[in-house]
Order: sequence, then structure tokens, then C-alpha cells
Amino acid sequence: MTTADRSRQLNERARRVAPGGVHSPVRAFGAVGGEPFFTASGAGSRLRDVDGNEYIDYVLSWGPLILGHAHPQVTEAVERAVRKGTHYGTPTPEEVELAEKVAAVVPSIEMVRFVSSGTEATMSAVRLARAVTGRDLILKFEGCYHGHGDSFLAKAGSGLATLGIPTTPGVPKEITQLTLTVAYNDRQEVAEAFKAYGDRLAAVIIEPVVGNAGLILPEPGFLDYLREVTRRHGALLIFDEVMTGFRVSLGGAQQRYGIIPDITVLGKVIGGGFPVGAYGGSREIMARVAPQGDVYQAGTLSGNPVAMAAGLAQLQILEREDPYDLLERRATRLVDGIVEAAGGHGIPATGAVAGSMWGVFFCEGPVRNFADALRVNRGLFSGYYRECLSKGVFFAPSPFEAGFISTAHSEADVEQTLSVVEESLARAAAQG
Repeated sequence: MTTADRSRQLNERARRVAPGGVHSPVRAFGAVGGEPFFTASGAGSRLRDVDGNEYIDYVLSWGPLILGHAHPQVTEAVERAVRKGTHYGTPTPEEVELAEKVAAVVPSIEMVRFVSSGTEATMSAVRLARAVTGRDLILKFEGCYHGHGDSFLAKAGSGLATLGIPTTPGVPKEITQLTLTVAYNDRQEVAEAFKAYGDRLAAVIIEPVVGNAGLILPEPGFLDYLREVTRRHGALLIFDEVMTGFRVSLGGAQQRYGIIPDITVLGKVIGGGFPVGAYGGSREIMARVAPQGDVYQAGTLSGNPVAMAAGLAQLQILEREDPYDLLERRATRLVDGIVEAAGGHGIPATGAVAGSMWGVFFCEGPVRNFADALRVNRGLFSGYYRECLSKGVFFAPSPFEAGFISTAHSEADVEQTLSVVEESLARAAAQG
């Protein structure tokens, strides 16, 4: 067999039984021209595919694995939990312990409801906001992705940007008409939306640091403005911290920027690599959720004890070791190195870092919103991406995704990556 034979065979089999051969669109590698590799295992900062190739991994399961793959303490916690059973359909001590931990470290959360995905959490948060305010409209930002709920598939980022689809068939226009979209970092557009619809807006939902259109930071004062304008008009502010929660700081973006939203949506990291989501807020707001209140939401696998054990173990390590300064320094070294290498080959590039999240756009900066992100040189990115992957560095297979770094990534990993980046950019630039 050649080095890609097993992945190629699996991809052919997968296409016969799954749409596009994958179970989430960006995994198909369509944006970078090529076929996905199939992973056999992960350890620390590395992935190994079914053909025996090893990669330094900056995708990290799209964010959850802040401690890297198969962290021993997380793995041990999972093994202990599995030996007792996989799910019971009853409350467990683990869900209480993790809920207490989440409430202790996330500033806005006094009560939390666990669910099984980020999409489920954002859908539930919007339903709750509509119930609390008695209003129907929500406002979101172009390029921000809040899962695949019908209300959110209006000018979303991430997979939709990658595929070039501005919306999706199957979503009634009556539903998307309840969603207003404005540009991220644009106070004027937000002000105009509130001037026209302020008495009908139930909530503003935002990725406080955009991760689903590439990494885009909030401009100074922008999140403060959202907090002020929502309070003034009686709308709720929802922070979608599925990516940023426990990644940009232990308490998420709200801790990093000093903004307290009304409802917080969480996911990824709190599952320690397992499917988990959550939404939470003040006791007053969360008291509306059934069975305590009248806003119905349920889930058979919510609070799964194995996922709770993994998430609790991971959060305990993060709280004890406080690795955020080190993670940010390593991410900054990586981004600065990529931008410098690009400049050396005459390639415009700009980058940003927030905690253990990072991103680079191959275009002139600044990138302050989704429209700016769309200026990225997609052709160059595709060639660069394929070169990096062939040399053992795995970035997200799309120019519209944030990258991640873990505590398992060493200085040597970063330096090896930058060596690969230099070679790959040279080849991509030469090929035009």
C-alpha cells in the first residue's frame, strides 16, 4: 500500500454510506482540494492516521482538547466512569459536581443546564430569551456561527462560508425573517437595528471572539456597547462561548473582557472531548427552564456521566495549572512566525491570538468582520494547506476557521511547525 491507501479506501466506502463521506461538512476537505485522512489515534499534540502518518494537530477536535489528545488524567476519569456504566437516564453526582465547577468559574452563570451539543444549547438559549422578554426577533452577526438551528443559518460563517452557501434550503423564510444580521464590530449597524426594531428584539447573540470565520477579535469597547444597548432596550445579551469558554481564559471571553452577558452558551471544552453543551445565567433567568419553570427543554443524554467525568477532570486541571499565559505566548509565537514567513515571500498576511485560540488570514489587515475575512487568498491557502499537511502539520481545512493550541504543544512543536510553514509558503508562492 502507498501511504494514503487506507484513508483513500475508507473515503470511498464512506461516500457510499454518508453524504460526502463525512458527518460534518468541513471534514470533507472540499475547500482545500483533496481527500481527508482517517485518524487512527491521538496522543498529546499529535494525530496518527490509518496509514501511519503523524501530524502536529492544531485542530484539536475543533477546540475541545485544550490539554491535547488522551491526557492521562482525563482518560483515567473516563475509564472509571465507563466501568460504572455509560448512561442511566437519572441524575448523577458527576453532573452536580461539573455544574458547580462551571458556576464557580464562569462569571455570569449561577445556574446551568447541560445538553449534548452547542447547537442544542444555542437553540435553547434563544428560546429562553424569547420567553423572558416576550419578543421574537434576534440579532446576530455576519460570520458568527451558532450551530445549525434554523434561526441561525442566515449569513453564518464556518462551514457555510467554506462551501460558499449564504443560507441553506429547507429553512422557511418565515423563520429567518426573525433573525437580523449586522456586521461584527460595527456599532453603527447595531444602533440602526435597535432604532428600527429595538422594541421587538429579544436578544443579541454573538461569538464574543469570532472563531467560525477565522479568528476575529472584538474592537475595544464593542462588547461594552452591546451590553449597554441591550440593557437600554430591554433585550438580553447572549454570549456564545462554545469556542471561547475556558479557552481564552478560564472564565471565558466574559472574564477576559469584563462583560457579563445575560445568558452564556458553552460547549466543547466542558466535555473533555465528549459531546457536551450547556447554557446558563442568573437564577432568575434560569428559573424559567422546565421543570422549575415553563420553558420546555429536554434531552435523554444530557448530563451523560462519562462526559461529565471527562469535563470535570479537564476543568480541574485547567484551574489548578492555570496554563493560559503559556498558551497565549506559544500561540503568539506561532502566529507571528506565520505572518513573518508570509511577508518574506511577498504574501500579505495578518493574524490574531486570544488565549489558546489563534488565526491567520492571507490578506491585508486589519480583518475586523466577515466581509474583511472574505478577502483572503483562498487559492494560496489551499496550496499552502496541502503542503503543510504533506509535511505533517494539520491545520483546519478551511481559511475560515480558528486554530487552537494545547498544553501538550511544546516549543519544539511550534518551531517544527514554523519550519514547515516556511517551506510550504515558498512552494505555494512559487506556484502562484
